[in-house]
Amino acid sequence: MVPVAPSVAASAAEKPSTAAFRAARDALSAHAGDHEAARAAFRWPDVGDSFNWARDWFDAIAQGNDRVALWIVDQDGADHRVTFDEMRRRSDQVASWLVERGVAKGDHVMLMLGNRVELWEAMLAIMKIGAVILPTSVVLAPRDLADRVERGLVRHVVAAVADAPKFDRLAEGVGRIVVGGERPGWASFDDSRRASATAPVVDTATSDPCLVYFTSGTTSKPKMVVHTHASYPVGHLTTTYWIGVRPGDVHLTISSPGWGKHAWSLFFAPWTAEATVFVHEQARFSAAALREQLDRAEVTSFCAPPTVWRMLIQSSLGERPGALREALSAGEPLNPEVISRVQQAWGLDIRDGYGQTETTAIVANPPGSVVKAGSMGHPLPGVEVVLVDPATGVVGDAGEVCLDLRVRPVNLMAGYLGDEARTAAAQRDGLFHTGDVATRDADGMITFVGRTDDVFKSSDYKVSPFEVESVLIEHPAVAESAVVPAPDDVRLAVVKAYVTLAAGWEPTADTARTVLAHARTGLPAYERVRRLEFVEELPKTISGKIRRVELREREEAAARQGDRLAAEWRDADFPDLRG
Repeated sequence: MVPVAPSVAASAAEKPSTAAFRAARDALSAHAGDHEAARAAFRWPDVGDSFNWARDWFDAIAQGNDRVALWIVDQDGADHRVTFDEMRRRSDQVASWLVERGVAKGDHVMLMLGNRVELWEAMLAIMKIGAVILPTSVVLAPRDLADRVERGLVRHVVAAVADAPKFDRLAEGVGRIVVGGERPGWASFDDSRRASATAPVVDTATSDPCLVYFTSGTTSKPKMVVHTHASYPVGHLTTTYWIGVRPGDVHLTISSPGWGKHAWSLFFAPWTAEATVFVHEQARFSAAALREQLDRAEVTSFCAPPTVWRMLIQSSLGERPGALREALSAGEPLNPEVISRVQQAWGLDIRDGYGQTETTAIVANPPGSVVKAGSMGHPLPGVEVVLVDPATGVVGDAGEVCLDLRVRPVNLMAGYLGDEARTAAAQRDGLFHTGDVATRDADGMITFVGRTDDVFKSSDYKVSPFEVESVLIEHPAVAESAVVPAPDDVRLAVVKAYVTLAAGWEPTADTARTVLAHARTGLPAYERVRRLEFVEELPKTISGKIRRVELREREEAAARQGDRLAAEWRDADFPDLRG
């Protein structure tokens, strides 16, 4: 058990930048439960010209602090617990060692580690010495890594011993550091334990690059998003506010290292709140094992992507975990049916949140808010959101989600690395363009409709895949679905649903008929599912987002060839569903 504890008291000698950051955090906390008051009161803190979150915030709260900062439960059940002060001292030691190894301020360091203690040590250490972190997923293949090393201007690589062979064909001159073992030609991270425990003093400008994140690349090569020592470390004040995490809390997010959400909820937000980061590693997802750990670790706030929430409701949710106070979701929109099922079982509303790799959380349902099923909530403090018609540029209650740049929000990226044209296009006309389409209701709540390239027309009406998928998942046979347009000579396109089945259901004609019949309810005729195909799994990016583009291309290829896909069911196949 990690006891609930008050915030570490501000020191009389606290740096002005640290004090400003603390004051902004505490102001948001003071208005928890009153979102309008939080928006009215919040101002981004002035942290000066040389803020370094790892040194000026983390070290400040970690000095002499014996509370648990990081708690990892391995797949074999082994516990690893590190206190704040231990993490401070180890990251200082790693920072000293990296400098000895030739890692310099401004160097790009690719960090390819799973959820292990060294990941957090390295993140803090690299930040402290002013080098730039390039978090990278462990599932990438050598060809992907070679591309990222080249385009990402990587000077050093830190990788686990099992993944090190993927870098064998790297260009000469790239430093190599291996974690968890030894490898010829690689320095061993274990040697850092013999380094000085005093971190070198490196002056970092607040505007210096701090992280470069690769986007998930659903339609093209991954973009490289540059964040500064302000845009992510300071910008995640919005994420901390949305999660509702407090000093002494235990926070669990299910996310893989290498993606922005991991830094959102397993690094910046909980440690900004002075809470414990809890990680539960599973080789294969088990709802029962997760439920056990939520209870055992007395987790107070839990965030998971919609896929995990859907898997949880397909199993037995059981009773609400004893200490759980906040339930959250992000990554893709969460279907109302899932929210309803969890509310019935646990008495908690899953609070959705929205942002991108290019931002921190920008729209969300904060603690104490009334959750409207399907809505991702209100703009967060410090963020001005406008909805812009992609065709006319008119601002209204429906359109592309954009950020008003007349007063640039702190939590927006600096730009795309090596791509000035793409940066300019994303920030044209005084707006940051997210590429996502949404609507805003009379209460000011924003509801996701889809990506600009996912929304399509059928019989001249716009179809939101998310709206159709939200109806489909209400059927007990549907575990997950993806809706795309299927070309049609009469209607331009008809709605096609790819469906993965829940346990106990078979991909038969009877199942197809009952799912198609269900999809006729609650949807207008133009959104009616006309075609259906059962699949073992949906194509996804390595960060878990559905690649609808692959399914669209499949449909277009079949239409060009004049073929009906062999495994496809159509409403016309069933006399009672025709028309």
